[in-house]
Amino acid sequence: MSELIDQSELQSRAVRLVEAAKAAGADACDAIAVTGVSLGVDVREGKVEETERAEGDDVTLRVFVGRRTAAVSANQLDDPAGLAERAVAMAKVAPEDPYAGLADQDLLVKEFPELELLDTRELTASELTDIALEAEAAGLAVGGVSKSGGAGASWRLAGVVLATSHGFQGSYLSSRFGMSMTAVAGEGTAMERDYDFDSRTFFEDPEAPSEIGRRAGERAVRRLNPQKLTTRTANVIYESRAARSILGHLTGAINGASVARKTSFLKDKMGEAILAPGIKVVDDPFKSRGAATRPFDGEGTRAEVLNMVDDGVLQHWFLDGAAARELGLKPNGRAHRSGSGTSPGATNITLMPGTRSLEELMADAGEGLLVTDLIGHGVNGLTGDYSRGAAGFWFENGQIVEPVSEITIAGNLNDMFKRLIPGSDLDNRYSAAAPSLMVEGMALAGS
Repeated sequence: MSELIDQSELQSRAVRLVEAAKAAGADACDAIAVTGVSLGVDVREGKVEETERAEGDDVTLRVFVGRRTAAVSANQLDDPAGLAERAVAMAKVAPEDPYAGLADQDLLVKEFPELELLDTRELTASELTDIALEAEAAGLAVGGVSKSGGAGASWRLAGVVLATSHGFQGSYLSSRFGMSMTAVAGEGTAMERDYDFDSRTFFEDPEAPSEIGRRAGERAVRRLNPQKLTTRTANVIYESRAARSILGHLTGAINGASVARKTSFLKDKMGEAILAPGIKVVDDPFKSRGAATRPFDGEGTRAEVLNMVDDGVLQHWFLDGAAARELGLKPNGRAHRSGSGTSPGATNITLMPGTRSLEELMADAGEGLLVTDLIGHGVNGLTGDYSRGAAGFWFENGQIVEPVSEITIAGNLNDMFKRLIPGSDLDNRYSAAAPSLMVEGMALAGS
């Protein structure tokens, strides 16, 4: 991979910027250099629709002058001294931020763990084309599928280097491979579409393209001729794919920045039960081959595996340096770098599975709505009020009866969280992982 990403050159850029900023009068500073190469192929109806290769190269310098801060970015580093002088000049006229600053030195990573972040295999456009075509062909072979909504395959390699004025230097390379297929079933105004996808760090790990395509086709076909429900109260089961959105709402509510701004409905719930008894939510920055696995966070601070929720009780916020200072706490290695600054967030977060399969959850519920698709973002982070458009299947006596659509699910996340019942079918492939989740007694608005 050295011919694609030169880590030593990346490190040199970051270090040169840090030294230039110190010479320009910065009290403290850090620099992050990020580069990447990606290749993607999209096909439709057996033909290549688009092949795209992209290369990115960016370095960002963040400087602190007292409690004032500023950041500048560049694609080329022809004049590090000039860039540093501009950043320092900007910082001197910026408003003071009482929580700004680098991470404390005693919190920095000293030894870097060995992590499975990089597959050294480089994929070609021809290989990606074959993968996408195989997925599409499998989807089109499903009875009832009328056309392809397109299939794609992609490969990405990225390198990151972080250097700070108090001596931290860290770097890593990561890879990612993905594929997807969208199938269309039916004709005219009665058409329905659905998709399937996979994304992994190592090329050897994803399912076969034919499986991705077949499932996309089957999902589209089973959505044909959806019915409308009348307004009612019913048990709702979110299949694993849709359940990740529920986990996402939880992740946002326990973000330290939201808590510090008092914009989270869980801001006063530390140490209290927020989920049903027995439920555990784990955030693991070192998950083997995980989508968000990393050896250090956006500030160079060390992290550990955290049980964010244990036996239903909230144990931690996600904290970067600024949020931790504002809350009077210690950062926990959850800083995400966003160019000019950091913000706290999850790494590989998992809502741990229960003991009952999806079929057993449906049997226990008797009748209700199985949600396979969600629409819109109707969640109020301040109050927890929840309202999302949905589609899926109505089931009775534990068995699917018919597809349904144009439904609105309403409730409040405070109550929904405490009624969650997790299934056993954890989909552990992505940075946010959850099994199917049942919530009893939800309000459904229909026709």
